[in-house]
Amino acid sequence: MHRRFSGLAALVVLGVQAAACGSSPADAPSSSPPAAARGADVVLLTLDTLRADSLGFAGNREVETPLLDRLAAQGRVYTDAHAHNVVTLPSHANLLTGLYPWQHGVRDNTGFVLAPSVPTLATLLRQAGWATGAFVSAYPLDAGFGLNQGFDVYDDRFPRGSRPDDFLMAERRGDQAVAPALAWWTAQRGKRRFLWLHLYDPHSPYDPPEPFRSRYRDRPYLGEVAATDSFLAPLLGPLLDGKEPPALVVMTADHGESLGEHGELTHGLFAYEGTLKVPLVVWGPGVTPGADGRPARHVDVLPTVLGALGLTLPPDLPGRSLLAAPLDAADPAQVTYFESLSTHLNRGWAPLRGLIAARKKYIELPLPELYDLAADPGEAANRFADDRRAARALAAALPEESVWPPAKGKITPEQEAKLRSLGYSVGSSGGKTEWTAADDPKNLVEIDRKIHQTVELYSRRRFAEAAALSREILAARPDMTEAAEHLALSLRQLERHEEAIEVLRATLARAPEQTSLRRQLGMALAETGRSAEAVQLLQPIAADGDATTLNALGAALSDAGRHDEAVRVLTDATRRHPADPKGFENLGIVELRRRRPAAARDALRHALELNPSLPISWNTLGVALYQLEGPAAALDAWKRSVALDPRQFDALFNLGLVALEAGRPAEARQALQQFVATAPPERFAVDLQKARRILAQGRR
Repeated sequence: MHRRFSGLAALVVLGVQAAACGSSPADAPSSSPPAAARGADVVLLTLDTLRADSLGFAGNREVETPLLDRLAAQGRVYTDAHAHNVVTLPSHANLLTGLYPWQHGVRDNTGFVLAPSVPTLATLLRQAGWATGAFVSAYPLDAGFGLNQGFDVYDDRFPRGSRPDDFLMAERRGDQAVAPALAWWTAQRGKRRFLWLHLYDPHSPYDPPEPFRSRYRDRPYLGEVAATDSFLAPLLGPLLDGKEPPALVVMTADHGESLGEHGELTHGLFAYEGTLKVPLVVWGPGVTPGADGRPARHVDVLPTVLGALGLTLPPDLPGRSLLAAPLDAADPAQVTYFESLSTHLNRGWAPLRGLIAARKKYIELPLPELYDLAADPGEAANRFADDRRAARALAAALPEESVWPPAKGKITPEQEAKLRSLGYSVGSSGGKTEWTAADDPKNLVEIDRKIHQTVELYSRRRFAEAAALSREILAARPDMTEAAEHLALSLRQLERHEEAIEVLRATLARAPEQTSLRRQLGMALAETGRSAEAVQLLQPIAADGDATTLNALGAALSDAGRHDEAVRVLTDATRRHPADPKGFENLGIVELRRRRPAAARDALRHALELNPSLPISWNTLGVALYQLEGPAAALDAWKRSVALDPRQFDALFNLGLVALEAGRPAEARQALQQFVATAPPERFAVDLQKARRILAQGRR
């Protein structure tokens, strides 16, 4: 049974009770669900990282969101809506289960999976006869995290594979998610349909496509918001125009974006209104249009949908239908619980929990906070010392079950790499159970900013600056294994492998349980020719069969000359992880070393079928094709490799030599000049001498 807030009575006794506000009797919903919506199609739109104030209908005059403005004008807009988490996975778990995070158990993007025993909105609607489809656009919603439960189709096709820039990950742009979603929606016509569509575009880094890039040159976040609105047109346009059967549409965000407020660059650290408050619109048959100022929460979405459809609600849900009549002021559904635990679970910083009731917001931390949102929506004045009565009442009402977050589970290397690339922390709390002001995120916000800046510098290939900033972080917080890993990655890119190995060894001695450190150390050792030592380090941690470790071990075995063993390991990797092209890419490299170019070609082509944007695969395929077919096909592959990543120095050198062989001197000269100008001398001393000789001969 899901318990109510045990301390709620204190709110009523002490006067911190909620009141239905902003909804007069004239425009308040009726006590029964709209009959017109029963049996209707359902569309749930979740727009990632979308601030409540970033839309035209919310009063933002700097952005154009005509489609969502139309939806809001014809629907019911909840102007005081809040999420319960400020990161993607738990926030969507709240939406899809109608439960708080401490009830369904998903507390962060890493280390948590929704249990199969927890029903989702899709589970309930499929049981009631709806066709169910989900189309998501970011890795935190990968099917492996459990939100696929109840969906007939769960489309989480993201580009997989690896690039030298570990923090860069190709995302599925909004229009690339809308197209298959619309195809599914159309194919299911005649059935009752439930579609969940998630668009990721407003998430950092902000890089909107044209024409929004030019139009919002100085406001790229708003450019992403405007682009997202345009991507929705093929789906929402026909619904708004009445060209589709009646549907209930719910539009919200998983969380907002800080954009520098309170010192936070993006989200996941604090739970101020910039990241906790979200847009929420309900549109459809029988839904009374207008603005609704009553408190609304993500746990209210599932009962709102089921109630509108006339379906029975599961027992003990903490939420209520937003389309029902106003609640009694003392009802628990007038109180909003929230938490932000990422930096606690991953860095050992203090956990953050809180409540909102009657527009008063309490944040429990070593340095507690209380805000009067009605008078101070920007949360500029902490009223904790001035209103201890309200603070005590809210603190007493915090749900007991939420106090101690459970230990996070195992994070696979694939999850770790992808979530780091999205800017999320991935690490260990270090087992700490007590926190002081030194652990309060308000006193660590500068560290958080530097971590974000490190990732950004690394992604822009400014490795020396990224390394310097990582050292600054470690000087301030020596226990930050995350910063040590960033430092080692940057040093490896700078060809300073011995320094990277020294950093990794020292950090691993302090945190021997950190598998990611051991894996990176193995890779660094292999890069310096110590492949036998790398194999010894990697073999024990490859037993659980995760893709990244198997690939690292396979590469190290091949570097040690143990090619047959490498093939066995990499074949196992491709069998276990058939959607991951990295295993096929490495298999192609090893097959070339075994002088089997046809087998190499086939493995590499399979990798590129899975993801055509892999520069290493194109480079290696060029070598295989040269051996099998000659220069023409090889040159095309090497050009593709260099276009994707100009630091594919082997491809540049091969391109220069083979273009010369094929009688293309201009093409050869361009490639060799670029190689001489950019290739690191430590790795390419002999090839650089040869390239300079060829260029000198061409000038005579």
